[in-house]
Amino acid sequence: MHDDPGMIALRLGAALLIGAVIGIERHLHGQAAGLRTHAVVAMAAALALLVVEPLSPDAAASVDAQSRVLQGILTGVGFLGAGVILHATGKHRIHGLTSAALIWLTAVFGALCGHGRIDVALIGTAMIVIVMLIGGSIERALHARSGRGHIGDAGAESAEKDGRAD
Repeated sequence: MHDDPGMIALRLGAALLIGAVIGIERHLHGQAAGLRTHAVVAMAAALALLVVEPLSPDAAASVDAQSRVLQGILTGVGFLGAGVILHATGKHRIHGLTSAALIWLTAVFGALCGHGRIDVALIGTAMIVIVMLIGGSIERALHARSGRGHIGDAGAESAEKDGRAD
């Protein structure tokens, strides 16, 4: 099953599609990390897990290898995500937290696909897409109701003007 080209294509295709969907949402909101970045992150995570999957017939060694690869992916992608976080000097605002979190989450979805848990990745993707579609509106409504004039980490002033949030 590990060497079945159809299964490999399904796992990688699912990772690519999930990364692209999340990346399109980011692109539509004017973020620098868009479709290509998220698709590449998801594909890389899936490929990394596929690399270690057939290394050992010993199940314990395979789980240990996959665990180490997953730890490396999540740590490395954390640094990539840090690159999209910007601190606006003098404005006490941080921009890019959502984009950084989504890059990290995209790696998790890719890893799930590489591990063969496409079902979990698709359910998680559907849930996060819903949050991303309605979350900004909910945040703006809550801030308006509370009388706060800004949206914490989302770049409030520009987000409120053009209807987008990070």
